[in-house]
Amino acid sequence: MSTIAQEEENFGLPPGREAVAKPEDFRPPNVALTTLGLALASFMQVLDTTIANVSLPTISGNLGGSANQATWVITSFAVSTAIALPLTGWLARRFGERKLFVWSTMAFVIASFLCGIANSMGLLVLARALQGFVAGPMYPITQALLLSIYPPARRGQAIALLAMVTVVAPIAGPILGGWITDNYSWEWIFFVNVPIGIFASTVVGRQLKGRPERLEKPKMDYVGLATLVLGVGALQILLDLGNDEDWFHSTTIVVLAIVSAIALAVFVIWELTDKDPIVNLRLFRHRNFAAGTIAMVLAYSAFFSVGILVPLWLQRNLGYTAIWAGFATAPIGILPVLLTPFVGKYANRFDLRMLASVAFVAMSLTSFTRSYFNLDVDFAHVAWVQLFQGIGVALFFMPVLQILLSDLEPHEIAAGSGLATFVRTLGGSFAASLTTYAWTERGAVHHAHLTERISAYDPNTLQAVAQYGGGDLQRGAAVLERMISNQAAQLGFNEIFHLLGILFLCVIAFVWIAKPPFAAKAGGAAAGGH
Repeated sequence: MSTIAQEEENFGLPPGREAVAKPEDFRPPNVALTTLGLALASFMQVLDTTIANVSLPTISGNLGGSANQATWVITSFAVSTAIALPLTGWLARRFGERKLFVWSTMAFVIASFLCGIANSMGLLVLARALQGFVAGPMYPITQALLLSIYPPARRGQAIALLAMVTVVAPIAGPILGGWITDNYSWEWIFFVNVPIGIFASTVVGRQLKGRPERLEKPKMDYVGLATLVLGVGALQILLDLGNDEDWFHSTTIVVLAIVSAIALAVFVIWELTDKDPIVNLRLFRHRNFAAGTIAMVLAYSAFFSVGILVPLWLQRNLGYTAIWAGFATAPIGILPVLLTPFVGKYANRFDLRMLASVAFVAMSLTSFTRSYFNLDVDFAHVAWVQLFQGIGVALFFMPVLQILLSDLEPHEIAAGSGLATFVRTLGGSFAASLTTYAWTERGAVHHAHLTERISAYDPNTLQAVAQYGGGDLQRGAAVLERMISNQAAQLGFNEIFHLLGILFLCVIAFVWIAKPPFAAKAGGAAAGGH
């Protein structure tokens, strides 16, 4: 293990600057510029989780791929990111946080360029898989570096900034991706990362030069790595293919489920008993980390479900185009952007559990409001509900992130952030698959209920069909079927949002399991408190 006494040799501290004993005592020459570089890298990485979504039809058309092949542009990125996320702690211990950030950001730039020049669907999927893998450590390592360059009293502002990026980037992704694809070409949704990534890695690398690192040489946990890759890979593919393969009626899904369950069970047992695990599951011994991570996963899964379901509903049932669905949902990002500076500055004056509770109540209320939507709801009503949900989003991420990181030691933050983000990512994947599946299933149930009283021999039904078709019974039957299907889907939509409203309220209980103080730790002790 390299010692902190070697820091001047390893990092070349400039003359006249005293050697600092701990990474958290280091301050870059320009904190604002460092923050900008870190925020841009994080925004770029989170943006790429959604920016390609609306461009898939264009990409598959240009590269001669099918619609199913095009979905692998998204899935390959998600699988690779999910696998790489838990490795963040091991990589940070081995190479140092500064080097890991610079290397992963530059690798992201190279992978983005390869995505842009790909001339076949296979090459694009491979480039996206590489891009996703190197993107895995970027968010948690950015979080660890941001926390380290701010004094404990101002770390809430750093977390609030990252929370804003986490919310705004996925919302901006589809709108920006659609605009770039329509006005330029789909390749530029990847090329745009090149100048941003080079700027971010250069600025942060220079500003953090001389930052001491707590380096180790941990052994490679090959069993943990193999079971992680196998378990998470099989699980992510299962979630992606579930709806198309009719879930457990398919042999493929059953085999994937068995492989994933066995691999993940072996992974958990091995990591808890190995002396030098690649993923430190022992972090869950910390009360606040465990409670905060559970709250984060449940709330983010519900929030992710809202983000998946509302745009789909707008396009499928209300006839919105992709870009107008984006405009209708975009107001959710307005209040987080406006309120983030104040939340970061003043949140620690309040009990963070109370702020998180207010956030979940606000998100619950918007979910219950949507459970009363109908097919005649107008654009303004949808947008206003999205805007109000922004209150919940603004008060959700920062307090919960600070709670779950509050009882970790400084050297555990990168690993803890990576682990929490990994579990949160899996929760979002579960939510996306389960939400769309539940909507389809509940729609089918309601369709059956709505049609059980309709008969081809009923005079009233025949009269209505003739009226809808302008005298043409076949056309009228098609119109009636479409009306029933839309109404059935609307009822399923309403039911799911009623359940989401209840789930947001239930999450409040997990937040209150955590115990103050929630101030970030400096050194080995808590700095400040409530």
